[in-house]
This record gives sequence, structure tokens and C-alpha cells, in this order.
Amino acid sequence: MDNRQAIGSWLSGPRAAAEEAGYDFGYRGERLGLPEEGPGSVARPGRRIGALVVDWALCLLIAYGLLTHGYDSATGNWALLVFLVLGVLTVGTIGFTPGKRLFGLRVVALGTGRISPARAVVRTVLLCLAIPALIWDRDGRGLHDRLARTVEVRI
Repeated sequence: MDNRQAIGSWLSGPRAAAEEAGYDFGYRGERLGLPEEGPGSVARPGRRIGALVVDWALCLLIAYGLLTHGYDSATGNWALLVFLVLGVLTVGTIGFTPGKRLFGLRVVALGTGRISPARAVVRTVLLCLAIPALIWDRDGRGLHDRLARTVEVRI
């Protein structure tokens, strides 16, 4: 192996190196029994981040306009509380937040398909902590989804 190959494998990451060695990871969601493309497939990171940005902006507007009346120092804290309430209520009842609906996403429970309010609480609290959402498995699910036994899919 020459220097260019070694640097290339390091830059592409361990997954690419394992695939070059012949290991087949399959597609995202295959281990969960989900389709590769279309409705019911695992949501891609771009859509998930877009939905999160829309939901956070909505929560900031609510906190700024209704709760803090323009006092900037507390708006972020109130927005996080609004985000928590929004996530628990909407994901726990209808399976999506306004941002997720806008981007064509839904949160479903593994096995049953319908997410319970308890799973929605666990998922949303972990999402508010931020770190669990940044740790992903090979199916593209964050740690918050793994612990709540949920998956975010395309509608």
C-alpha cells in the first residue's frame, strides 16, 4: 500500500476501508426491516437537520414573542422548554413535529409503528441534551432514537 492509498483510506473513514476489504454493510435501515428508498425508509440527515432547524426557529419565535417579550437573555432557555413541550406533545400524539411534517418525516416505534407518549418523552429529553443526537449508528439513528426504540422515516 502506497502513501496515497493510506491517506485516502484514512480520509474516507473506517466504513470505506471495511467495504474495500469486502465487508457488506447493506443499506441504512436494512437491519430494521425498512425499505431502502421511498416511504418508510430511514430519513436522511439533511432532512432531519432541516426539520430540526424549522422546529427550533418556531420555538425561538414562540419564546421571543409570547414568553420573554423581547428580553434576549432568557429567550434560548425558554425556547428549549418550548421545544421539549412541542416534541413530547406532537411526536407523542401524531408522530411528527411541524418541521418534520414540512420535510415529510415521521417518528415511528420499532415493532409497533406507533410511538407511545413515554417513548416520546425519552426521545425528546435526550434530543434536548444534544449529545445523544450526535452519536449515530450505521442505520443513521441517533442514540436518542436507539434508547427510545424509535426511528425517523420518510412519509
